[in-house]
Amino acid sequence: MNLINHKTCPLCSNADISPLFKCKDWFATGEEFEIHKCSSCGFVFTQNFPDEKEIGKYYESPTYISHSNTKKGFVNKVYHMVRSIMLQRKRKLIESLTLLKNGKLLDYGAGTGFFAKAMQKAGWDITAIEKSEKARKLASEELGIDMLPEEALANIANNSLDVVTMWHVMEHIQDLDRAWSELYRILENTGIAIIAIPNCISYDAQKYKENWAAYDVPRHLWHFTPSTIMKWGEKHGFILERQYTMPFDGFYISMLSEKYKNASFAIIRGFWNGLKGWIAQCSKRNASSSIIYVFRKRL
Repeated sequence: MNLINHKTCPLCSNADISPLFKCKDWFATGEEFEIHKCSSCGFVFTQNFPDEKEIGKYYESPTYISHSNTKKGFVNKVYHMVRSIMLQRKRKLIESLTLLKNGKLLDYGAGTGFFAKAMQKAGWDITAIEKSEKARKLASEELGIDMLPEEALANIANNSLDVVTMWHVMEHIQDLDRAWSELYRILENTGIAIIAIPNCISYDAQKYKENWAAYDVPRHLWHFTPSTIMKWGEKHGFILERQYTMPFDGFYISMLSEKYKNASFAIIRGFWNGLKGWIAQCSKRNASSSIIYVFRKRL
């Protein structure tokens, strides 16, 4: 297998990187992968992960909800209920940030197309890009959304979009520098990039450590904090303008984490820890399991 090994930090190029712990792939293979951290900028990342040609098999699981829409099990049922609430919240957030009702939006890493469909219904001009052929097929069959493969990103015109959304996508992208450069290229000068990602210094991340479900190795290659995502944006000409917590994510991730630990009463324990995380983030945003970041170009 072809593995990607970083001798220096992908963010700051510092050579002083060291392992934190190993995490297990709970979805597909049961393999373990090391999590490393840079001593200089603090960036955390998965080490020795499969390259683009090899990583596809790690997404091939009927329980991988982003590509299957499965409702099997209580935790996934909760996910679907919360998603319907969040779709409206996301639309309202975008409209409040842009003051637009029908702008041009790219949903990059669109999964099975639910957000793209919701924005299309609201009157937006939507482009949806998704790497997974299976997810694109589901979106077409179930929602009537025609999504494009990842290669289509290069064909989007310069300075042509009002908004680019990446809902839990950035952590999957192998070439981060290219992704950020493309964001800068395709956004209008007044456009915004909205990036939602797990937060590896959250309340639940610190509680569960290597059992934290949002490490999700090797699908999640990069493990961001508010500080390191801001540095990635600055590196590529962006300014971090705003941050928003995602209060429901902590419940879902805590339930999964308890399940991974094979804990008794995993749902109840997970809900309780999700509640404690929610209370913590009310006074400290960095305690949120996931955070939405809004970036604008530095002109």
